[in-house]
Amino acid sequence: MNPKDFSDGKSGRLADAPQGYLAFVPNPLPPQIAFDMNFVLALSKADAALSELSGLGGQLPNPHLLISPYIKREAVLSSRIEGTKASLSDLLIDELEDGHSKRTNGDDIQEVRNYIHALEHGVKLLSELPLSLRLVREIHEKLMTGVRGDKATPGEFRRSQNWIGPTGSNPMTAAFVPPPVDDMNDCLSDWEKFLHVRDTIPDLIQCAMMHVQFETIHPFLDGNGRVGRLLVTFFLMERKRLPQPLLYLSAFIDAHKNDYYDLLQRVRTHGDWIPWIRFFLQGVTEIATEAGEQARELHTLREQYRAQLRDKPNALGLLDDLFVNPYMSISRASKLLSKTHPTAKAAITVLEENGILKEISGRQWGRFYVCSPVLNALEKPIA
Repeated sequence: MNPKDFSDGKSGRLADAPQGYLAFVPNPLPPQIAFDMNFVLALSKADAALSELSGLGGQLPNPHLLISPYIKREAVLSSRIEGTKASLSDLLIDELEDGHSKRTNGDDIQEVRNYIHALEHGVKLLSELPLSLRLVREIHEKLMTGVRGDKATPGEFRRSQNWIGPTGSNPMTAAFVPPPVDDMNDCLSDWEKFLHVRDTIPDLIQCAMMHVQFETIHPFLDGNGRVGRLLVTFFLMERKRLPQPLLYLSAFIDAHKNDYYDLLQRVRTHGDWIPWIRFFLQGVTEIATEAGEQARELHTLREQYRAQLRDKPNALGLLDDLFVNPYMSISRASKLLSKTHPTAKAAITVLEENGILKEISGRQWGRFYVCSPVLNALEKPIA
């Protein structure tokens, strides 16, 4: 790190490590910042978009139909930021084929699956625990066990120095060095206290501050970025701003990665909180708005298909599961319907005849089908 970049001390201080490198120790939250009317307008728009999405999530007849594929999509996008190559289709087909798909690297699929487990575990914990360091550690353990980085003490805060920089860098050459372990523990304690501050800072502003502080503390040897993105969803759910885990910023971050990392660093080096928070609010506004549009599109498709299949009970019995995973096979259909393979095949034929499913494997056995309109709605780029 270049000490000249951290000269004003607005966001924290530089600490001298015994090994001769510098590390950054952030100040406790909240910072002193002044808002102008443009900022207030951005907050208002983000609040409105989030409230609309929250209301929609409460109105859906079966919110699981939306939440399940959204969780998978978020898992793919958040893991992609960290270098995995798996697509949503890869994950869904691997799920269809019980882990035997050869479409992509199995390690990548497992990392995505771990993200799903971590997210679902965190949502469950929120009914039992406040957002806390204990919850963060449990999420990290689910995320990192059995995948790349699993030697980086899953579920435990680091006991050694880490750093952020290109492959081959070290604490002397890294772009950013988080606080040393002793300072890190103090920072985490302050961060946890900030999580419990209520009714003094608007929720979305507090969430934006919480996220950047976690990324700055970087308390794990690996997996910090994914945990930090999950924390945004958990924070908004704990504050009752979302009834279900419907908002994920990974799509926005992935589309604006350079801006994201530059703005995080500007908070550290220059105390530039306003540009970062405005970026965060823009992400909430765009993602919440487009997530709502996707939810309505999926709901419309479901009602259209239900009308087509109202006199075809077996085919109708498969319909909702196509919104959880738009890929289908005879084996999956048989399990879902608890029927024989010939009955399941007949139900799939009905879905084909109604233009809902299309065979795409080209195989004579082990064939599988896709509901393209549902998959397209799920894969539609956001931001």
